[in-house]
Amino acid sequence: MILINLLPHREAAKKRRKEAFQVNMVLAALAGLLVAGLIYWAFQAMIENQQNKNNLLRSEITMLEAQIKEIAGLEGEITALRARQKAVEDLQSDRNLPVHMLNELVRQLPDGVYITSIKQEGLMVTMQGTAQSNERISEMLRNLSEGTPWFSKPELQEIVAKTVDVTPKEKRRAAAFTLRFNLTRVSDAEKSMAAANQPVGAK
Repeated sequence: MILINLLPHREAAKKRRKEAFQVNMVLAALAGLLVAGLIYWAFQAMIENQQNKNNLLRSEITMLEAQIKEIAGLEGEITALRARQKAVEDLQSDRNLPVHMLNELVRQLPDGVYITSIKQEGLMVTMQGTAQSNERISEMLRNLSEGTPWFSKPELQEIVAKTVDVTPKEKRRAAAFTLRFNLTRVSDAEKSMAAANQPVGAK
């Protein structure tokens, strides 16, 4: 039996191609959506991973900042304790300052200078006395400024000419003076003496 297709074969082929094209377009669209979904999912996974890393870094930074504050507090306490310790050491060493002061005054005061009063306030000493002449006072100031590490910054406050009774019948002219100087702490004076005794060229 012979079959004869009486329908227009060109239109049928065109229709088949059109349907195949539509199917391909749908499949391409679905494939594009699938690829886009996969890319979106990959980016979301990367973003979530980065956010987790950022959160971890923030928590670590917070912990480090807390530790830094704690260390800063400890350093402040250590500094305060060292200052307190130095204050106690200075107080202990300052108890011997009057002894060093009197010993040095005996050594540094030239002949013809007599002390009438000494007043100490902290490390500041005010001294009053009488000298046979102004030259004796100048020598005393030079000795106090250059001859000892225990005194510093001697300053003549006042000098007044006066008459002193040597005997009931003899009177002499003298100079009454008032001066100030600073005492040097024991630790600083010992450092100065050690530096002065160090051989030249030694390091």
